[in-house]
Amino acid sequence: MTFQDVDQDLTTDVLIIGAGAAGIRTAVALKQAGVDCLLVSKREFGDAHTKMAAGGINASLGNLDPEDRWEIHAADTLKEGHFVNDPKAVELVCKNAPQAIEELAQWGCPFNTTEEGKINQRFFGAQSFRRTCYVGDHTGKAILDTLVQKAKDMGIKCLDGKYVFELLKENNKIIGALALDQKEKQLIRFASKYTVIAAAGYASIYSRSSSRKDENLGDAMRLALRAGAKLKDMEMVQFHPTGMVKPEEYEGKLVTEAVRGEGGHLLNADGKRFMENYSPEMMELDARDEVARAIAKEIAKGNGTEDKGVFLDISHKEEDFIKKKLPDMYERFESLGINIAEKAMEVAPTSHYSMGGLVIDFENGYTGVPGLYAVGEAACGLHGANRLGGNSLIETVVLGKLTGEGLSRKILEESSEQKNNSVKEKNFKPSSFPWQTQPEEIIEEIKLLMWEHAGIIRTEENLNNGLQKLEEIEIGMKENAVEAKSLDFQIKWKNLDLFTVLEVSKLVVKAAKERKESRGAHYRDDFPDKSEDWKVNLIWGLDEEGGLQMQKAEIPSISKKVQEALDEGHSLDYHQLE
Repeated sequence: MTFQDVDQDLTTDVLIIGAGAAGIRTAVALKQAGVDCLLVSKREFGDAHTKMAAGGINASLGNLDPEDRWEIHAADTLKEGHFVNDPKAVELVCKNAPQAIEELAQWGCPFNTTEEGKINQRFFGAQSFRRTCYVGDHTGKAILDTLVQKAKDMGIKCLDGKYVFELLKENNKIIGALALDQKEKQLIRFASKYTVIAAAGYASIYSRSSSRKDENLGDAMRLALRAGAKLKDMEMVQFHPTGMVKPEEYEGKLVTEAVRGEGGHLLNADGKRFMENYSPEMMELDARDEVARAIAKEIAKGNGTEDKGVFLDISHKEEDFIKKKLPDMYERFESLGINIAEKAMEVAPTSHYSMGGLVIDFENGYTGVPGLYAVGEAACGLHGANRLGGNSLIETVVLGKLTGEGLSRKILEESSEQKNNSVKEKNFKPSSFPWQTQPEEIIEEIKLLMWEHAGIIRTEENLNNGLQKLEEIEIGMKENAVEAKSLDFQIKWKNLDLFTVLEVSKLVVKAAKERKESRGAHYRDDFPDKSEDWKVNLIWGLDEEGGLQMQKAEIPSISKKVQEALDEGHSLDYHQLE
């Protein structure tokens, strides 16, 4: 095949790009309403990034702490997001969370339960009450398995091994997409009335990431930006405090927050519990950004291990307790010859989640570009400057349902005579890319550059140097470009990753340079304080010439109910865990 040849045309009412929890829950809502939809995934169906979310999913059920309520969940979310969250998104998710959990349980999700048979809930960092529901320490996998089975039972189709790399647009409306088919080595052209981007985030543009290295590269952001959508708060990247350090093939792999939620201690190389120097009240259960920076600073002081890590120790708990509460962690380290009931785990911060993403209307997922919607980590607003642990999974199922239901109503209200847009007879030429013969080497160079220049602790000088190096890489790519037809299929596939990583990395660095303050996960060593002047969202789009342009947007007001919960001043008493 040549890159321009279309080998197959497919048609659907709603094309959903991404088959994780957000995409599947959107499809379920559409199918329940009788709307034709199609899931498209780069990975095999059931192997989405959702399965890597281990610790739990939030909802104010009040099963262990009856005084908890959705307004307090919303207050905790806003505080953790440093008040640049979209209050509308926060309310929608927190208010609908209990119903979403009950729905998952009805569909067969095997949540841990109390002796009374209620869904169990655990403490999670920066939360006022025990509201994190869980399935051991593999909650994401259990939820994904449940949703995949639900989709299969309903006859929802998923085409996996498909890389959607370009959205097709006519008269300012998205009418389809182009994708590479890894299995058949073909180019597929999709025609759709509506397209939903559920292709996750961009945490894997860093060298140390809890994501698998070939996903979460920013596909959603590049697709949407080029299609005319707006992006928001791209500087906000969450670095999870505890990723594995070794062996090399496990570097960055998440050590779930549930270890700290169940009482794990962070120790430096001298065996000292160092969080008392950084957060004496919250200790290990402070917000993720605080704990990650504390670990980074402890390592910078020379108190880390030889491999630039620290230790996470839960060996003071009984082995049976660890096996019950943290079965996956116990088994993973046991397979590496480490019994975590006897020996501490070596950990270090790892890029984990991107709070930035597409600007949407959270009631229906609309991006503002006709025909284009978004949901899940691809969208921005719920988490603000830092994500509350356990909120990512609940976002997928709550907003997936709302997006699917909103689209269903829209489609069913339209004339039954309206047909899908036909793209077969239209001549869509894919964008011109500077194809490379060794894209993987450049990707790794960019990821390392991002870790060094736009990581946990940032400065103007470092960001400027990082941007200059990214621009030099881009110039080199143009100078060394080759014809697409000269490359085999897999090299083309990796080139698409490269183009995405480069574009998204440049935007993250530019956004980090722009925000001259420290807020949440974005920490500027040269502007270490939070500034009221920067209590805004940074919105990015393309001008008529295709250049980036930025504007500041004011944060909408918080509702009276949620403000009352904030004023009540709820917080976790860490010593409840002692």
